[in-house]
Amino acid sequence: MTTAELVLARCSELDAISASETWLERTHLTPEHRVANALAGNWMREAGLQVHQDAAGNICGRREGSTPGLPALLLGSHLDTVPDAGSFDGMLGVLMAIAVAERLRDTPLPFALEVIGFSDEEGSRFGKALLGSQAVAGTWDEDWWDLRDRDGITLHQAFLEFGLDPRRVGEAARRPEDLVGYLEAHIEQGPYLEAADASLGYVTTIAGARRFRLSVTGEARHAGGTPYERRRDALVGASEMIVAVERLAKAAGTIATVGRIEVQPGAVNVIPGRADLSLDLRAATDDERDRSWQEIERELLRICEERDLRLDAVETHNAPAAPCARWLTEAIIEGIHVFADDEPMGLWSRAGHDAMAVAAVTDIAMLFVRCHDGISHHPDEAVREVDVENGIDAFEHAVLAVASAHLARLG
Repeated sequence: MTTAELVLARCSELDAISASETWLERTHLTPEHRVANALAGNWMREAGLQVHQDAAGNICGRREGSTPGLPALLLGSHLDTVPDAGSFDGMLGVLMAIAVAERLRDTPLPFALEVIGFSDEEGSRFGKALLGSQAVAGTWDEDWWDLRDRDGITLHQAFLEFGLDPRRVGEAARRPEDLVGYLEAHIEQGPYLEAADASLGYVTTIAGARRFRLSVTGEARHAGGTPYERRRDALVGASEMIVAVERLAKAAGTIATVGRIEVQPGAVNVIPGRADLSLDLRAATDDERDRSWQEIERELLRICEERDLRLDAVETHNAPAAPCARWLTEAIIEGIHVFADDEPMGLWSRAGHDAMAVAAVTDIAMLFVRCHDGISHHPDEAVREVDVENGIDAFEHAVLAVASAHLARLG
């Protein structure tokens, strides 16, 4: 069995750990989380790593470097999923990292090597993404303890039920001086590598994201009895805004998505008096993202003024763009060049990743693996065995290249 075949077989084993019998769903601090951690932990031990679950529920494996106690190079991704997920988002990166650790188990390194399976990247249960990696980065916010899932269970209560002590979550945090850097392998979640017939790619930066809750308020009145010139239809106004969001984002080269809309009162014979929208806005840099929001906000206010509506915008999420460190990225590029593509392709990641949280505490770099048609967050996620094998080879080479660069940086 090739290494890629082993990794893909393990992805299939993780597929079986699901809260649903009909689709893949594995969320934070659930029985499925516990089983997935145990299984990944066993694979880490087989790779020669010392394993523990940290204070935030992340599963971690470590092998010491040439002398005990050296700073660590982290390799990892996440083990949680969205509802009705595919087989590779997050999981493939964790399993590729374990495979690389196994290959290098007898290779002396000038740093410790750690593999981490983050517990909550997607935010599917509590509505807050990157909980596992933000704990590791030391950016935990005490306000998060009051977050609730759809059953009303708070994050604090879920920690206790999982066997974790909320008072000790800070123990998961790593110090910058204890880390060399962080490398993450991940499916691209986009179509660009496939379109270029490239097996692998490297990430230049991870998108800076802002999310808003937009409330459009008009007046609910009888659908039959209110003439058009008297209507203040919140849904019609919101519809015009959604089209404007797409138009402006395309022109700015950013990505803006309205993924949810709720209408009140929601009766077939009543003019909608209120519409609540979500807005997800992403760009390669924070400046581009923020300029795009300013343009969008101006246009939405103009639409509201024209239609006698009121707009209230509340920001619910703000994550800065995370540029990848050049010295680590060069190691990724070298690995791709040796094992996959003569001219490695650089991409900015439109999706968020654990790496963007870890960037708060250490340098990061990412390897992208081609996925079919760019499909992700869906059961049709698919990768080719040859690309996974190339990715493992390139990732291993990158670790060795980082070792050489690290020694050179130490002088």
